[in-house]
Amino acid sequence: MAKIRPKIKLAKTKAEWLWDVAGYSIYIGSIIILIYNWGELPAEVPAHYNALGEVDRWGSKMELLILPVIGAFLAVFMQIIERFPETHNYPDRLNEENAEKFYLQSRKMINSSKNICLIIFSLVLYESISIALGWWNGFGAWFMPVMLLSVFIPIIAGIMKQRKIR
Repeated sequence: MAKIRPKIKLAKTKAEWLWDVAGYSIYIGSIIILIYNWGELPAEVPAHYNALGEVDRWGSKMELLILPVIGAFLAVFMQIIERFPETHNYPDRLNEENAEKFYLQSRKMINSSKNICLIIFSLVLYESISIALGWWNGFGAWFMPVMLLSVFIPIIAGIMKQRKIR
């Protein structure tokens, strides 16, 4: 029989607020850059990058709209998940005494992951705009490993912190 988890109202931490301000500001900034430069963009823009950060497919500038749309969907979806930490996956040792700690740690992990994803989508959008307009050649080979590390480090750190909760 499944345990009923307590619903606990937890205030956002300063770190969560900072992540939200950073993630949403950079995301909105990238959309503003896209709108501002839309008329200057050529018909074909970078549409895909290989692991070395080189453009390996060019596509219509309409494809640039995919990144903000996916970012918006991701932000809304993860914001909803963030609001209901009692529905997250926890170990069997979760109980009434430690639920608040588990919920807070899980919510912080979701929050940072959401905002890192928004920042990554924004950077890829900016990179595509920049390459299309001839401003620069892109991030290069280091972007993929840094991006992957930035996504997985908060998740791994969050899981390690949850392991210490008794």
